[in-house]
Amino acid sequence: MSRRAPSEKLAGTGPRPSRREFLHATATAGAVGLAAPHLVPAAVLGRGRRTAANERIQIGLIGAGSMGRANLRNCARHEDVVGMLDEIEGRGTVVDIVCNNAGIQVPYREDFWQTPVADFDLCFRVNFTAVATICYHFMPKMIERGFGRVINTTSGIMEQPQQAAYSASKAALDKYTTDLGTAVEGSDLLINLTDPGWLRTDMGGPNAPGAPEDSLPGVVVGAFVDDGKSGRWFSAAEFVGMSLEEAVKKAGTM
Repeated sequence: MSRRAPSEKLAGTGPRPSRREFLHATATAGAVGLAAPHLVPAAVLGRGRRTAANERIQIGLIGAGSMGRANLRNCARHEDVVGMLDEIEGRGTVVDIVCNNAGIQVPYREDFWQTPVADFDLCFRVNFTAVATICYHFMPKMIERGFGRVINTTSGIMEQPQQAAYSASKAALDKYTTDLGTAVEGSDLLINLTDPGWLRTDMGGPNAPGAPEDSLPGVVVGAFVDDGKSGRWFSAAEFVGMSLEEAVKKAGTM
């Protein structure tokens, strides 16, 4: 099916927004309430009937369990990651926005001199290699379509040799993302990093200072920026309390 120009109309449906117009409308819609899993304002979702299937924004949540198509077990096995991607491909799903959120943290090693190599192997397979595999799969297709957003979840962890395997895998992800970003700089395919912070999740534990919902503007802002800049680090702590529109405006200065 050929893609119509954004200004064309479908019978009885009114004007149909392009991907970029849809994204912009989402970020600037009145009062934006961010509450997972509904990250798009109802006012914009209501236009879905006026958006042809080949112009809708398709979002892929690559996370754990019900948060996406992958879980931590198969993200640790390269063949399972490839199988997941083949399954998505087989369904004919076009993915425009990918949030690579799968992550694993190994036990805290008090005697870090005895950190087992298995810690590094597992952390790198889940936190880095799986993400790179996903990026290599989707990004060339995004380039062909002329549009895409990739958000890789990182961590601000530092000076904790007890968690060396985890922090090293995230450092590798940071370098990978910033380097890959230079290849698409200035295009309408953006790849950036988000650091949610220490949150009260299954991984962060009940004593973490941050509430997951407070991190949402900074976590998703990379999907809505529209300035051609890649390789940035968005710390969710810098966007707490903001509307999505305010977050996008601030991100544009970074």
